[in-house]
Order: sequence, then C-alpha cells, then structure tokens
Amino acid sequence: MLKRRPDIASPAVSTEKKQQLLLKENLNEVLDMLTTRIGSSTDLVIRRFIIKTDTGPVQTAVIYMEGLANAKDILESLLTDSKETNAFCQDSAANPLQVMKDSILKTGDLKDVFNFDTLLHAILSGDTAILVDGCPQGIVANTGEWKDRGVSEPTSQSVVRGPREGFSETLRTSTALIRRKIKDPNLWMETKQIGRVTKTNVAVMYIHGIANEQVVNEVRQRLGRINIDAILESGYIEEMIQDTGYTPFPTIYNTERPDVVAAGLLEGRVAIVVDGTPFVLLAPGLFTHFIQTAEDYYQKADISSLLRVLRYLCFMIALLAPSAYIAATTFHQEMIPTSLLISIASQREGIPFPAFVEAILMEVTFEILREAGVRMPRTIGQAVSIVGALVIGQAAVEAGLVGPVMVIVVSITAISNFVIPSYNMGISIRMIRFVLMILAASFGLYGMLVGIVAIVLHLSSLRSFGIPYLAPFAPFIKEDQKDNLIRLPQWALLARPRTTRSNNIIRQEETSDPPK
Repeated sequence: MLKRRPDIASPAVSTEKKQQLLLKENLNEVLDMLTTRIGSSTDLVIRRFIIKTDTGPVQTAVIYMEGLANAKDILESLLTDSKETNAFCQDSAANPLQVMKDSILKTGDLKDVFNFDTLLHAILSGDTAILVDGCPQGIVANTGEWKDRGVSEPTSQSVVRGPREGFSETLRTSTALIRRKIKDPNLWMETKQIGRVTKTNVAVMYIHGIANEQVVNEVRQRLGRINIDAILESGYIEEMIQDTGYTPFPTIYNTERPDVVAAGLLEGRVAIVVDGTPFVLLAPGLFTHFIQTAEDYYQKADISSLLRVLRYLCFMIALLAPSAYIAATTFHQEMIPTSLLISIASQREGIPFPAFVEAILMEVTFEILREAGVRMPRTIGQAVSIVGALVIGQAAVEAGLVGPVMVIVVSITAISNFVIPSYNMGISIRMIRFVLMILAASFGLYGMLVGIVAIVLHLSSLRSFGIPYLAPFAPFIKEDQKDNLIRLPQWALLARPRTTRSNNIIRQEETSDPPK
C-alpha cells in the first residue's frame, strides 16, 4: 500500500458545484458581461461585423486577448471566405455557427461552448471566441500564440556528451520534446488546471503498461487535493504532493532535460509538466536518482561507474570533512600523525578562535559568496565570487583569524558539494553539514557517529510515493545493483529497476552472444 500524505495543505472544499451561467442568445448582453467581468481591460479585443443570410443580416463578434491570441486567420476566413463562398445563403435553416465550422473556418481545433465561465477561461488562455446573435452558444478556436523562449541548452544540468536541448516555459513545447523522444502511443498524457486564480495547466505523463497504476493514481489524487489560488512554478506542486514536508532531502526529482524525463518514463516513473516553468517533476524520486546523471548512460560503463563512485565519495566529503577536522583537532589529536599535528599546531599558533568557530566563519563566508554569485549579474557574478573567496581567504589567514588548513578543508568541501548533480541535494548537504559540525564540536567523533546514525535512520524512514527512499540500498534489491553504485554495460541491463514497481519489468531480450 502506498503511504499517503495527510491532507493538511488543502482546506475543506464544498462538494456542491457552482451553477455555471449559460450563454445568452442576446449578443450585446454577453459582450457587456465579458467587458464588465474583465474590468474593461484594454487588451480585450472585440471585433463586430455582420454576416448576410437568407433570413437577413446577423450580428457576429470575434473576441480575443491581444498578445495572447493570433486571430488573423479567423478574421480573414470570416470576412473574406464567407463572402466568396456565400455559405450562409445555401441553407436558411442552418445554424450560422455550424456553417462556420463546416465551410469557412480553417483552423483544426474548434470547440463549442455553452456557458459563460468556459468562454471567459478560453479567451484568457489565448483562444479566440466567435459569438452569433440569437445563438445560445459559441465557438472557441485554438489560436494561442505568445512569445516563447524556445528550446535552448539547459543551464542547471550541463553535460559533456548528450543532447543540448532543454524544456521551455510553454507547456506544449515541453510535452512535444518528450513526445519527440518517445514515439509510442502508450505515452499517455492527462491535463488539468490547478490554481483558482492562475488556472495553471498541469500535464501528467506516463507510459501505460510500464508505469505502476497505483503510483499514477496516487499522483492524480495528490494533485486533485491541491486547493490554492496560484501555481507559478513546479516548486509549488512539489512541496504540496511530497510524502512529508519535514525533511531537508528532496523526495521528488526535478529536471529541465527532456532526455532525463524520457529515461524516467521508460523506468516506470511519472512526469508532471507545469505550464510556465522549464523544470519538470519526476515521481517517485529516490536517493540514487539525485546522484546519477544522464551522461552516465552516454559514456562507457567503466567510465560511468568510476564517476558514480567519485560522486558518492564527494557526497561523504561534502557532508563530513569540516566536522571530521573539528573533531580530530579538538578531541582526538592522537589520531593525527605527529608531523602533521605539529604542522597544524604551528599554523594555529596565535589564532584566537577554536576550530569550530574557524569552520563556522569560513563556511558562512563561503555561503554568502556563493549566494552573491548567483544573484549578481551573470557577467560579473562568477568573477566576484572567485576573487572574493581568494581575497577573503588569504586576508583571513594573514590576519590570523583562521588557519591555512581550515581554508583547504572548506575549499575541498565546497568543491565536493559542486560535484553533486542535483542542486536540491547539494542544498540538503549544506544544511546538514552545520548540524554535524555542532555535534563534532560538542562530542567529537561520538557526536559525528550519532549524527550519521540519525541521518541514516531518517533516510530509511522516508518514502517517495510509497517507495522506500534508500532503495535499492535499503531494502537491498540484488537485481537493481547492476545500475546503482556502478553501472554494467547496456547489454547487461535486461530489466527495469524494481524500485519503481513497473508493470513491465523487461527492458530488452537477452542476447546469446554479448560483446566480448
């Protein structure tokens, strides 16, 4: 059974549906309601004209939002083609809207609307509405056309070898990039609107027959429980649908790379694409997913395995290096070789602060420089952060505030933190590092050991959509070790990871003569 997150983020919602206002036959009344509802906004365009039928002239209106819709084709069709084809005079009993759909309008996506709220939402979404006086319905044409950043190279997850395309802020562009990778009819997509005010389009994508239906249903239910006025980025949804909010570790993976999402879908995971952001969510998100990269599968197996081991090593260094130095120099000097201990003691001569205060000063300073480098203009951000680190580090050593060894330890820790592929996981390590430093300064290596045990217990208790966070380490799944700490060659990866509980575990058929 999947472990459901308590519904604490959603207030009680009345089960009674609001009575939707039906469209009126009087065109002027509908247009007045639209103008009033939008507050006479200047970007609302209402183009009135008259069409001639056998029964007499009929008033017609085309409504769209300037900047969101391109109604040029609609207007040209109605104002030009209707006169040339004389379509409205062929059958005096025909509904003018039906004649437009069958004989005049060239756009492919046409929908009938019968209530005012649906009409208003379509117009605000970039569609063009067509209303005819005397008809208690309208036509909505998909004419959305707004400026798009386009497909560009991802900035947060760069690779040496691999695709250079990344998601954009437009939902359809992002879903099309995924469709381009997986040309399978079993790639299903469900779209819903979340946010009472923003009405943000959110798409749920999964491969039918591979994804576990229980996980898919859980994603649907958690999204359905969200009751908020605005969804401006996928981080809103990530925080609301995760299993628990009381953990520094991320339990839902986010990426702006289509190849990563395609690989996740092929493993049986579920993708959540949010309109307005290039970051797509993948659920479930386990600990190993945040250490692996897309490039692991584009390089040879031995190179990928070496890099993975290096990342796990850097994970341990980034988490434990400052606290280990504090514990060793403060409580366990006998563990340090004599010559190195003498060198450290001579360098620390005259420094007024203990090792813990040194580490805190350097770590906080580096965090400030790192945040300043992110917020500064891109042209000077990196230069300022690098020069600031060098100048401050050298000045602090010369002023006798910190020792040279502490600068080296903090530098190695910071560089190791950058090796972690996931930015969210890197932030988690930075947060926990300060806790371990306090424990090391208070109780030495015993405090560090208690902290490590607490971290492992906490990780073991986490779930991501019902799946253990540390799988396949804990619980240990022997079959999934082929693509965990190390990666075997592609011809040996016959099955999908069992951690995602995929309905179709077979990835490829076993060959009789693998490469030698």
